[in-house]
Amino acid sequence: MFHGIRDTLLQNTRFVETSANSSSQTPSSLTSISLSNYSETGMNVANKVRPSIVGIKVEYVANSIFLRNSTTASAEGSGIIISEDGYILTNNHIVNSTSNNSYYEIEKANKVSVYLYNDETEYQATIIGTDEQTDLAVIKIDKTGLTPAELGDSSKVQVGEFSMAVGNPLGLESSVTAGIISAVERKVTDSDGKTFTLIQTDAAINSGNSGGALVNAEGKVIGINTLKLSGTGIEGMGFAIPINSTKNIYEQLIQYNKVKRPYIGITGLDLDQKTAEYNKLVVGIYVKDVETFSAAEKAGIKIGDVIIAANGKNITTMKELDEIKNSHNIGDTIEIRLNRNGKEITVSVTLAEQP
Repeated sequence: MFHGIRDTLLQNTRFVETSANSSSQTPSSLTSISLSNYSETGMNVANKVRPSIVGIKVEYVANSIFLRNSTTASAEGSGIIISEDGYILTNNHIVNSTSNNSYYEIEKANKVSVYLYNDETEYQATIIGTDEQTDLAVIKIDKTGLTPAELGDSSKVQVGEFSMAVGNPLGLESSVTAGIISAVERKVTDSDGKTFTLIQTDAAINSGNSGGALVNAEGKVIGINTLKLSGTGIEGMGFAIPINSTKNIYEQLIQYNKVKRPYIGITGLDLDQKTAEYNKLVVGIYVKDVETFSAAEKAGIKIGDVIIAANGKNITTMKELDEIKNSHNIGDTIEIRLNRNGKEITVSVTLAEQP
C-alpha cells in the first residue's frame, strides 16, 4: 500500500473525483491531473525573481532611558530592486524604526547593509525616503547592472491563484515559500492603529520577509510582504501591500525624499452622540486646534467648530475626513460644512502641502 502511494507521488500525479458520490465511481470516471506543471511554475518563478530580491541588515542606536547610555540594536528584512542603478523598495518599519519600550528609545537606522543574490559583498545603502503612513521606504546602493523586478498588476489578483513569497526570513537569504491568494482588499489594522488594505496569502511569511516580494505565477511582483498574524491557533495568514498602491509612493520618495500629501491643518476630536449631548454640541468632529497659516485657518475654520460634512458627505470622525482629503490633490478645494454655535456654515478649503 505505502509503495503504491510513494510511486504515485513520484509520478507527480493525483486523482480528483468527478462526482460527490465516491461510492459509485469507477477508475474510468476519475481524472488524472499532473502536478509537474506546478513544480515547473515554482522553479521558473523562483529563478526569475530571486536575482531581484535583496537581504537587508539594519543597525540602530538604542538609547537607555534610565542609564543614559546607548547600545546597538539590529534587525533584518528584505527589499525589491526597482531599478538597475540601485534603487530598492522595502518597508518603512525596517529602516525607520522609531519604536521604544520601557527601557530604550530606538532611533532611525544608522547603518543599512544590502546583500545581493549570489553575492557575498556587503553593500552600504543610503535611505532615500521613508513613509510611515504606507509603511514604504526606498534605499539605494552604489551599483549598476542590477536586475529590476518585473511589476505586475495587483488589481487583477484573484483569490485562489498561485503566489510565492520571496525574501530573507530569519536571515536565510533568497528563501521562497509558495501558496495561494487567500483574499484581496483585506482590511488589517496594525498595533499602532493604522488600517491598511492588503493582499492576504497563505504562503509562509516570517520575520525578515518584510519588504520582500509576493509574486504571481508569471514571476511578476504583485505585493510587498509586510506582516503576518501570529499566535495560538493562527497559521498561514500573511499580508502584502498591493504593488499598484506603491508606485506613486516610491516615485515620490525618489524624487522628493518624501510623499507630498494634501493638508488641512486642524487637530480634531471625534464626538459621539453621548459626548456631543453632554457638551451641548452636535455629532461630528470637534476642532480642538487650528494651525497658524494653515489651509484651515485661511478658510476661516475656528477652534470650537464642529465639522459635520465634507464635499456633501456627512462625516463624524477624523478618519472619514482624512479619507476625503487624501482622495484629492494639493491645491484642490473641498467644501466643509461646520456647526458653529448652533448655526451651520460652509467654507471652502484649498488643500495645502503637508509640512
